[in-house]
Amino acid sequence: MNIKFSDALDLFELVNFGAPFDHEGYICKESGKTYFYSEFGDNEEELPADINDEKYLAIPHKTELNLGNNLAFDFTLEHLPTEYENVRSIFNRKGAYAKFKTLLESADKIEEWYKYELKRTEEALQEWCAEQGVTQISANKLSINR
Repeated sequence: MNIKFSDALDLFELVNFGAPFDHEGYICKESGKTYFYSEFGDNEEELPADINDEKYLAIPHKTELNLGNNLAFDFTLEHLPTEYENVRSIFNRKGAYAKFKTLLESADKIEEWYKYELKRTEEALQEWCAEQGVTQISANKLSINR
């Protein structure tokens, strides 16, 4: 079964919007259909009754792919090494991402951050897909191996 990588990426972004684990996303290995569920009730359709079967892949949270704070730390080491200790301390407090982005804006690095974040997210999701038996068959298509 083939699906677009962009569909998997879109679903990943929906799952990771807001607080961790408020949203769930699944890909059916048989049909390639994607499913989304939100704790906030803005669901277009109900999840299938058998959603916990092995025929569905649960989309991971970004922290499961090492895309949380460590991504910000990696970026800082690469692009703003003199700010590394400051960024580490920022992430010990509430509102860390807002403060981190303020720092990036003041250093004129916000666009670089967004590109870096997207690139690393795509790489991590592609790696996760490969581990799950979902292989890339072209630049923008995935094949689900059952």
